[in-house]
Amino acid sequence: MRSIQYLMSVAALLFVFSVGTFAKDSNSGKFDLVQPARIGSSVLPPGHYTAEWNGSNDALNITIVRNGKTAATAHGHLKEMPNRSPYDAVSTHLGRDHAQQVDEIDFNHRSDALILAGA
Repeated sequence: MRSIQYLMSVAALLFVFSVGTFAKDSNSGKFDLVQPARIGSSVLPPGHYTAEWNGSNDALNITIVRNGKTAATAHGHLKEMPNRSPYDAVSTHLGRDHAQQVDEIDFNHRSDALILAGA
């Protein structure tokens, strides 16, 4: 009887942790920068990043994370695309300070994209 209770407790804990993991995935996505680019007030070097966001879809608080540390923060919104993106993509433009400014981040196999404010 104790082994059944133990197994049920372990199963319940695994379920709780897996639900948290899946919930986080819906509000985050990975992307790469191939050249230095500005997000918010930070110019980020090329590398692998994770975008995490919260808030309503039209008023998001976005955190850009690299190696477990916050690299930049920004505001933005989600854009629904007609089809899922076939790959990760970062759209930029040349800013007034001659640094590339990130406008949009599309995530592989997702039909929503992050649009950064000020872009």
